[in-house]
Amino acid sequence: MGKIVTFGEIMLRLAPEGYCRFVQANSFGAIYGGGEANVAISLANYGLDSVFVTKLPKHEIGQAAVNTLRQFGVDTSKIVRGGPRVGIYFLEKGASQRAGKVVYDRGGSSIATAAAGDFDWDKIFEGASWFHVTGITPALGDNVAEITLAAAQAAKTRGLTVSCDLNYRKNLWSGEKAGEVMGKLVTFVDVCIANEEDSSDVFGIKASCTDVITGKISREGYKEVAKTLVDRFGFKKAAITLRESISASDNNWAAMLYDAEGKGGDHGGFYFSKKYPIRIVDRVGGGDSFGAGLIYGLSKGLPPQETLEFAVAASCLKHSIEGDYNLVTVDEVQKLAGGDASGRVQR
Repeated sequence: MGKIVTFGEIMLRLAPEGYCRFVQANSFGAIYGGGEANVAISLANYGLDSVFVTKLPKHEIGQAAVNTLRQFGVDTSKIVRGGPRVGIYFLEKGASQRAGKVVYDRGGSSIATAAAGDFDWDKIFEGASWFHVTGITPALGDNVAEITLAAAQAAKTRGLTVSCDLNYRKNLWSGEKAGEVMGKLVTFVDVCIANEEDSSDVFGIKASCTDVITGKISREGYKEVAKTLVDRFGFKKAAITLRESISASDNNWAAMLYDAEGKGGDHGGFYFSKKYPIRIVDRVGGGDSFGAGLIYGLSKGLPPQETLEFAVAASCLKHSIEGDYNLVTVDEVQKLAGGDASGRVQR
């Protein structure tokens, strides 16, 4: 199996202590994170050859971002150095019925000001078998959207499997703009990953009998969504996470996978995971940990149901971990996926 390459922005995350609000904060804890970087770190933790590609400034803050990736075994040799700054996001954790909040300060970051000539995709993809990106990266600007599209094209030309998490962010662009840009990008995608809202926000594909505000999720409705995505864009597989939001502190967590290449048999190509009740410690990176688990299972050739259960269990565990990164092992994920959700102390 070849290297797995991810491309995007790693940011400095600043958050008040515990569950304090922004207006209460006298200090902010500083760590790093970002969609594709989170995926790269998960995959490295699973023992896969993981490569993260971005552009970061040459100064010490940029180097600190590189160092955090290296700490977990991610290959940073393809990171381009230059540009003015590291993007920042501020996080206020939600609790109970109070929603969490994110404020971005990422305009003019090194990756947002990158040019197509910064990245030699032929060299980057040498020895690679998989390329992963999210809808966050092309939202950073038309220039970055063009770079992302060129990367997906190059990956497809070289025969890599291409995955994309739609990851719509309303604070970065409109649904109309996202639909226009992502509609072009996903023509090169084999595996599409979305949450319960992305397909509606980006492509106008809505699940019937579903209300994400009340936490009502229809399995049949999302079967329709997955099939429509596959039929419209030609994906080989479409995966959708199904979050039932009881409150900011408590969610039910599950997912489905539609394997368009496995329409026969008992499932008709549709697979649903078990559902986990989660008491949330930190939900940032939950979707990224699901995507990484899915990539792990598919790249290892696991059966669809086993792949899906691994991805959902991995993401369930991430919700219990502070920070963006899912710092779990394959054994820990497999134990939960196998039915041990007791949380008993391991001695």
